[in-house]
Amino acid sequence: MIKPYAEVIGDPIAHSKSPLIHGFWIEALGLDGDYRRAHVTPDDLVSYIAERRADPDWRGCNVTLPHKVAVMDMVDDPGDIRGTIGAMNTIVRQPDGSLIGTNTDAAGFYAPLAELDLEGAPVAVVGAGGAARAVLFALARAGAGHVTILNRSPLKAMGLLATFGLKGEVVGLDAALPPVSLLVNGSSLGMTGQPPLDLDLSPLPEGAIVYDLVYAPLQTSLLKAAEARGLDTVDGLDMLIGQAALAFELFFGRSPPEGRDDELRALLTA
Repeated sequence: MIKPYAEVIGDPIAHSKSPLIHGFWIEALGLDGDYRRAHVTPDDLVSYIAERRADPDWRGCNVTLPHKVAVMDMVDDPGDIRGTIGAMNTIVRQPDGSLIGTNTDAAGFYAPLAELDLEGAPVAVVGAGGAARAVLFALARAGAGHVTILNRSPLKAMGLLATFGLKGEVVGLDAALPPVSLLVNGSSLGMTGQPPLDLDLSPLPEGAIVYDLVYAPLQTSLLKAAEARGLDTVDGLDMLIGQAALAFELFFGRSPPEGRDDELRALLTA
């Protein structure tokens, strides 16, 4: 008998730690389920969605680069993710075969910052893709102040501030960082196999936080530079585990086990 299963899709996908996370929770809870990787290229995305839609054992999938925007045209959107965040990272199959898209990235990103007061705080965000959109959505909800977006193509990012009702500016990656309270890398720069992210962190004030969503490698050059300056850092596992927990409940109808995060982080960093 085939177990109910979910998976993570992307191109590339071999680096994904999502199967380790969900597999850990499935085993800890004694669930009869599975979680897999699926390498899906942009050309194969439509056929992948069609095939999985017809599979009653498939509970859904997490969506990573480069599919977070493209999948919005292929699934139902009852929460108006298209009109708010503008990118989906989770698809859930309903018993009738319909597929619902949502986004758990924004809540996953914000979880490590929940105890901070970001009201009016200046922030810089690197990137303008699906992950960066979730970051900007969360920052808008948190009442962040002036937001500077750094992106290879400033024109591509110009509309994002207006989309999320944020005040700020868009500059190139070669621009000097402003003295922000929070710097977030929401791009793939610094990821294994991608170009490095080289930023001069000297303009950041003493109490600034540097948050890198990249988790492969976990200790990115950006985080190393921040730690060398004595700045507080947040690594990509915090967001990865946070967004995964929300998706896990949607896929399997159970919350992840409590009190096992340290054990899970040890597994992911082994």
